[in-house]
Formats: sequence, structure tokens, C-alpha cells
Amino acid sequence: MTTVRRWLAVLAATAVLAALPALVAAVPARNSDLSAAELLRLINASGNRPYSGYAEATGGLALPVTDRFGSIADLFGGRTQLRVWHRSSTDWRVDAISLAGETGIHHDEYGDWTWNYESNTVDRTGSAVAADVRFPTAADLLPPELGRRLLSQALPREATRIGSDRIAGRDAQGLRVTPDQPASSIAHVEVWADPETGLPLRVQARGKQSSAPALTSTFLDFSPAEPSAAVTAFLPPADANISNRSSRDLVTAIDQWAGVVPPDRLAGLERNQRLPTLGSVGVYGRGVTELLAVPLPDRIAYSLIEDLAEATGGDPNASQLRLSVGPLNLLLSVPAQPDSAWLLIGTLTAATLRGAAAELPAHSELGP
Repeated sequence: MTTVRRWLAVLAATAVLAALPALVAAVPARNSDLSAAELLRLINASGNRPYSGYAEATGGLALPVTDRFGSIADLFGGRTQLRVWHRSSTDWRVDAISLAGETGIHHDEYGDWTWNYESNTVDRTGSAVAADVRFPTAADLLPPELGRRLLSQALPREATRIGSDRIAGRDAQGLRVTPDQPASSIAHVEVWADPETGLPLRVQARGKQSSAPALTSTFLDFSPAEPSAAVTAFLPPADANISNRSSRDLVTAIDQWAGVVPPDRLAGLERNQRLPTLGSVGVYGRGVTELLAVPLPDRIAYSLIEDLAEATGGDPNASQLRLSVGPLNLLLSVPAQPDSAWLLIGTLTAATLRGAAAELPAHSELGP
């Protein structure tokens, strides 16, 4: 072979290798004969499956940025890059990069290690069992976690197949869940899952008032192989500032210690039976249509009033402050009686939240 021919062969091989990722992505996905009900069962049963990969979550919710809601705004209003190693539901690691910086979460049988790289601080929190009611974290945005959470209480009649797609080099089978509750602000949720493991590879949630997704999470790289235990294990850096916390956030603390028993029914919705009913935070509805009722002591309510009034331009002296961001609605009700404030958050219409606020009595009337 002449020198020219050899170089032509090298260039041709290089071109083929460079084009492989695009060629793999362009391969048509094979459609499975799984029914919607079967795929829904596979997804909900995938919680303990091992996997690893790189994912991106993009929020279409332009949440107001205040000191109290800054981390939530970063999660749902921007782009979060997620690298995950998941051995089981009690042994995993997630590294997240967002507007707030880079954070690593290592979960083991005793709880969470949360390492903030920029500040070199480590928080040790809770137990291996996640709190029943809490603010979301970056790990909750992973396609498997988000997909299972949104579809966990979907009814078979709400689910339909939507074909297949190639995601992270794998054939993923599509499922659409359309809530049958008229008060829901969610149009539908679409999940594409690996048919071999049931693990969601892409998730999209759309509100009724917008054609753009409110939230999208998708794998760009994915493997169903079990990661090494050495990758998920964590040893705090010798120079890190380490703190221990019994609860993850404010909502968890209120749920555990407020001493209020929410009503069994609110705005026509039953209290969620899959969650313990002894907590002070009421969770109503199911699946993608849920309402949270959080009783707030005055010292917290007044601080939150300032935050919401600043973010929305509302009157800080009003008895109610409301915020609608895509399919997510929030209402803070502050009656004249002391310690009677309620924070309502849900994927329900604003009118439904106003009706719910009118049904809530003072905390003292609900009893400890």
C-alpha cells in the first residue's frame, strides 16, 4: 500500500470513529410490545436496581430567588449536571453541579454525607430512611428518582404508551401519564424507560398553561452495571468543616415537631395514605397532583411574608400572598390569630389553593 493510500485509510477510519456517537444516536429505537400497565409496573419496581451515568436536569420554572428559596430556584429554574453511582437504595453517590456550585451527596445505611466543594464543608444528616416530607435535593432530579416519584401513584387508566426513543445509546420505551383530576395544573408526564431494568432514562413534566416542559431530566450516558463500592464510599477530607444535623431542612423539622394534626381532607382531596399520618405537614392528593399544607409558627411566617412580598411585589400586610410559576402554585395564608399561618404548595390550580386556605382552621383548633 502506498503512503497516500495509507493516509487515506487512516483518515477514513478517523472519520468513522468521530461519527460513531452521531450514528449510534441516529439508529432507530426498537419498539417493545410492553403495555402501558406493564411498563408502569416495571418503572415503579426499579428502585433497587444498580446503575451509573451522567444526566442533566433542566427546569423551566423561573422561581423567585430569595435567601429562603435560593436552592430551590437553582434546582427548578436552571440546569443541573448530575453524575451518579447507584448500587442500591441505601448505597449511592450523586455529584451535582448547578448555579449554587458543586456538591457531592454520599448515601449509606446511616444517612447522608453532603460535601460542598467550594466551602469544603461536610454535613452529616439523618438516617438511611429519607424524611417523609422535605424539600427536594439534586439527587431527586435524577431520571430514575424523578420518574418513579411522579408515577408512583399513577393509575393504569391514566397511562398510555407513546412509542420509543434512543437515549444514552439504549432503546427506551415511552409512557405518558395524564392525571384524571380536573384541579391538577399538570397536563401530563412523559417517561422513557429501559425495558430491561425499568429504570427511567428521560422524564418530562408539562403544565397545562405552557407548551414548554416545566422540568426535564435525561441521561446522556448510562450503564446498568453495578458500580464499585469504593466509588460510593466517603471519607471526609481532613481539613473539612464537619457538622451533624438531625433533620435535612425546615419542612422536615416542622413535620416532626410542630405538634399540629392537619385535617384528613382538604380541597376535596384525601390525605395521602402512603405517608404516615402522624406528621404536622399534610400531603393531599396523589402522584403528580399533590397539595402540601405546612403549618407555620409566626416567627417563620413573618420572615416568609417579607421574602414573598419582595419576590412578587405583593403587599406584606395582606392576609394572603400568592405565587404561580408554571404548574407550581404557592399560597401563604396569614390570618389575624396568632400562630395560624399556613403555607400551601401544590401542582393544583390557584383557585384550588384559595379554596383550601379557606378550609384551614387555626393551629390550636387542630390540636397537638
